[in-house]
Formats: sequence, structure tokens, C-alpha cells
Amino acid sequence: MRASLEVADIFRAAGPAYRMAHAGHLSLHQLKIMSAIEHCRTAALGGHVEACTDCGHWRIAYNSCRNRHCPRCQGAAARSWLEAREADLLPVGYFHVVFTLPAEVTAIAYYNKALVYDLLFKAVADTMLTIAADPKHLGARIGITAVLHTWGSALTHHPHIHMIVPGGGLSRDGTRWISARPAFLLPVRVLGALFRRLFLTRLRALHDDGKLAFFGSLTHLAERRAFLRHLSPVRKKRWVVYAKPPFAGPEAVLAYLARYTHRVAISNRRACSTPARPGRRPLSCVRLNPARASIFCPRRSRAIFSTISRAIRITKVASNISTVSGSMASSRLSGRTITVPKRGLWRTFWSFFGKGSRPVPKRASITMRPMRSPPCGG
Repeated sequence: MRASLEVADIFRAAGPAYRMAHAGHLSLHQLKIMSAIEHCRTAALGGHVEACTDCGHWRIAYNSCRNRHCPRCQGAAARSWLEAREADLLPVGYFHVVFTLPAEVTAIAYYNKALVYDLLFKAVADTMLTIAADPKHLGARIGITAVLHTWGSALTHHPHIHMIVPGGGLSRDGTRWISARPAFLLPVRVLGALFRRLFLTRLRALHDDGKLAFFGSLTHLAERRAFLRHLSPVRKKRWVVYAKPPFAGPEAVLAYLARYTHRVAISNRRACSTPARPGRRPLSCVRLNPARASIFCPRRSRAIFSTISRAIRITKVASNISTVSGSMASSRLSGRTITVPKRGLWRTFWSFFGKGSRPVPKRASITMRPMRSPPCGG
């Protein structure tokens, strides 16, 4: 059933005025996103006729835009991704690991998304593989599935990586399975310290090579001394790493991640409207937390513009898959691909448990409701 108010309705009502008010400040990528959302499932994209063979009822179904930023598209792709990841699950305990960047670095990442996100993936993967392979900790070669999130619960820029990691791995010679301790994978303080060192070292190298861009209040960071001074407190700060077994099992975490692998955070559930009051028009806005009543709705005409700004601000980096699976990081950024032998790794893992021990993947929480004919229900 269609929601009473959708994000597309807000874009169609205020999109032209927003483009006019922000002329010259919107990228071609953002303009394409706005156009796709506005025309999704409308006559502008064409359509087809669906008919019921029982009662003869028919209707016109308009085509979707299939844009990754549209709240109504990419559902089938997300389900396919989820099924493939569930098929890779091993009959062992799993851990949910989260790596988060501090605020001082997220400001730099906002203007250098492709470079910093690529660096984030590599630093996180190298950190996990290095500490896990250390005989003082696990001493095993592990597999990981990682997804990059670039926003927080309040729809603000907050890059962090979610990981699903099996509780164990292969020995160095590949002849035996090494299990992690119950409810403990790797020490988070050790992970945080290595992650901080790897990330800051490589970020400084990017700055020395002149690859980072700075705008607005960060313009002064183009000078090396100012850049190092900006990162000085970050070197002493403890970088937060979360690593605990998921409460409802790895399937629940994968289902959560699948909602955002092919979409962005602003869904139609977040769209809301305020009723018109005497002398005032109704407003449209975004609910920051759909599970609660917290609403982001500034005064008067700023409300709709703020909704659109948040929607197009949380955009996928062009050509960025934003997921990794396998023994090492695998991402596609800036036309460059880094690949790893993922399938071979998982087949090797499964050889230690036997073919008959592979569980049947549980049904995901993302389901497709069949369309029924209103007259006959068929």
C-alpha cells in the first residue's frame, strides 16, 4: 500500500523551487538524483499494463527509475545481496564489528569521499587481518563481510563500517580451523590503536601527494603544518571499535545492512507531514528516527528545502559498491577495482564443516508482497 506521503512527493512539489534557489551549487550527480526520484513510477518513464487473468481487472504500472538513492527502488537487488550473504554464513558464532571515524576526520572525508572511503576500507581490512593473524591473539586467517555507512541515525555525515566476522579462521598452513573464545573475538583497544595508526599515516600520505581538497572553513588545512596541527589531538584520542556477538544472530545484522546496500537512509517511512493551521500551509519534513516521534521540521518554508538537502547530501560515491566480502578489502572506487578470492576462501572454510552441515539460510526480513487484484484478490 502506498504511503500517505512519500519522499518523491516532496521532491515533485518543491524540486523546481529548490533547484532555482540553489542554482550553481548543485552537482550534476545531485541533479540526476532529484530528476530520478521525481519521475520514478510516473508516465515520464513509461510503463506497462498488468491484468488479472481471473476477473479481467487491469491497471497501468509505471516503470521505476532504479536509482540507488530512490526510496522505492532496488528492493530486488537488496534481496539478492542478502540471500548471497546468508548463503556464505558458516555454522559458527559470528561477531558484529564497527569501526568509526572521529569527528575531526569526518570533516575532511566530506569533501574527499572517494579517497577517504577507499582509505577507510583498506585500513579497516588491514587492521582486522593483521590482528587476527597475530599468534598472540587469534592466529588465524579470517573472512569478513563489510558495509560502509556514511550517515548516522540523525541523517548527519558519520562514516563508519559495519562488519560481520565469523568467530574463527584458518590456520596459517590452512590445515585446521581455529575458533575464537566465546563472546570474544579480538581486543578492541588493540584494533583501535592499529586502525588509528594505519589510517592517519595513509591520510597524511594523501595530503603530501596533494590529493586532498579543502573548502570553506577547512581551506587552511591545505597547508601541511595546519593539517598536522588539526590531526594532533586525533592521534592521542582513543578510536572507538565495537566488537560483540549480535543479539539475534548474524542473519539479523545482514538483514539490517541489506536495507542500505542499494539505498540511502531516507526512506518513505521517514517522510511525514504537518497539518495546515489557520493562515498557514501544510509542511512536509523528515522524521529523524522512524521508531520515535523525533521530527526534523524547521520553520515554515525551510522545512521542505531541508528535507531535500538531506536527501541529496547522503549520496553514494560514483562507482562505489560500498561493500566488501572475502579475506581482504574489495572495493570499486574512482574507476579502480581491487579484487580478492572471496568464493575460494568461503569454500575452504566450508570444507572444515562438511557439505551436510551447511544450514539452510533463514528467510530475510525484507520480503516482496505479491500484487493482488482489488476485485477478486487473485
